[in-house]
Amino acid sequence: MKERTQEQIEQDNRLKENLSRIKNKIIVLSGKGGVGKTTVSVNLAYALAVKKYKVGIMDVDIHGPNIAKMLGIEGEQLYSGRYGIEPFLVLQNLKAISIALLTQDKDNPIIWRGPLKMVTIKQFLSDVNWGELDYLIIDSPPGTGDEPLSICQLIPDITGAVIVTTPQDVAILDSRKTYFFTKQLNVPVIGIIENMSGFICPHCKKKTFIFGTGGGKHAARDLKVPFLGQVPFEQDMVTYGDSGKPFIHYKKDTEAGRIMNQIVEHIIHLKNK
Repeated sequence: MKERTQEQIEQDNRLKENLSRIKNKIIVLSGKGGVGKTTVSVNLAYALAVKKYKVGIMDVDIHGPNIAKMLGIEGEQLYSGRYGIEPFLVLQNLKAISIALLTQDKDNPIIWRGPLKMVTIKQFLSDVNWGELDYLIIDSPPGTGDEPLSICQLIPDITGAVIVTTPQDVAILDSRKTYFFTKQLNVPVIGIIENMSGFICPHCKKKTFIFGTGGGKHAARDLKVPFLGQVPFEQDMVTYGDSGKPFIHYKKDTEAGRIMNQIVEHIIHLKNK
């Protein structure tokens, strides 16, 4: 077995110190792309911050980082301070880190293999000045590959995972794989969210279940994990997400906003038991 260098030992110590100051570490997962996982991550983090919790959001989707765009901080840059890399301050009590904040050209792809991604994720945890946090929300790319695996291995006391799915069978199939991924790694499942559960017409307000409905709820029941809620798809969610205004705050009176807020309250209640 290769002996660790002094630099590696020091980084591991910084990692432990950082994690010890974060009460709840929640990873948001999905079995497949396109189910709105980043939308859930951003709105969850923003809502917790608005409720006066100290929150960090970490984007470990190295190849498709979208958190900066959805938080309205695209084009901003990070800098190093006395205590390490300073995360971007979105709100007074909401800090964000993303590879998008470390690159100059938003069109330039990140073409990295697994080892380099794992090094970067470890730096996000060990070398970023997160400070004292009530919640760290971790937005992971879809699937069960390098990034979520790295997070689950680097955070031994991870609070749990929120699994996001859409109602149709193909998404449910992949979300079940995500559940068994967490089970193998001994990561508790906080619950399943069924996103895009019906499209609400902006004109007549009628709800049409274009992807079906109830798949996430049935999966949660079958897997014996909490079901957190069904979030409908509304046109404003796209408009506000693209403009960097989380709908849970700016459109909180919509059906999607109200249900997402209920999910946040449910997560807070679960972790305060």
